[in-house]
Amino acid sequence: MFDPVLRRLIDPPLNRGGAWLAGQGVSANAASLVGLAVGLLSVPLLAFGLFGFALLAILLNRLIDGLDGPIARQGKPTPFGGYLDIVCDMAFYAAVPVGFALASQTNAVWAAVLLAAFVCTGASFLGRAVMAAQRGETDDGRRGRKSFFYAAGLIEGTETIVAFVLFCVFPEAFPWLAGLFAGLCLWTAVARLAEARQITAAGS
Repeated sequence: MFDPVLRRLIDPPLNRGGAWLAGQGVSANAASLVGLAVGLLSVPLLAFGLFGFALLAILLNRLIDGLDGPIARQGKPTPFGGYLDIVCDMAFYAAVPVGFALASQTNAVWAAVLLAAFVCTGASFLGRAVMAAQRGETDDGRRGRKSFFYAAGLIEGTETIVAFVLFCVFPEAFPWLAGLFAGLCLWTAVARLAEARQITAAGS
């Protein structure tokens, strides 16, 4: 929901950073993989209750993820690069609830609920992108320059990172926070499904 607002603030410095890294020979795919590796460090850190360090790994992951696109645009972006980027994002998003599940048995059920909600949200997001490609729809660019159609929703990248920050700052409240966020994710998936149905009905 807040991605378009955030993009206006962070895109200029990310573009400058991406240009500099590309000049040093860093590839966009390498940045995506390094970002994923850093993000996955949050799992053992969360499991051992090192929530401050886990939060640092999460934020570094998001910073690096924000740089791979600008790096790619210094050359010629490839379809595989966009595919790798979204795979790394989904793997990272799934990893964080796993870390909280390992941290405490009390978290396990709600981490599983959150993961199920992530699957629904991810399916609604990627399925909408496939439908957009089939229909020849173009992305409006409000969420930055992307390699494929980005479906809007109540819960997007910005909201997910805010949730992860809250999880780490208030780890004892994870079950409540995870349940609330899972509900918002499911709402997003249902809203996207309804929008897709409306679009196809209007076009038939």
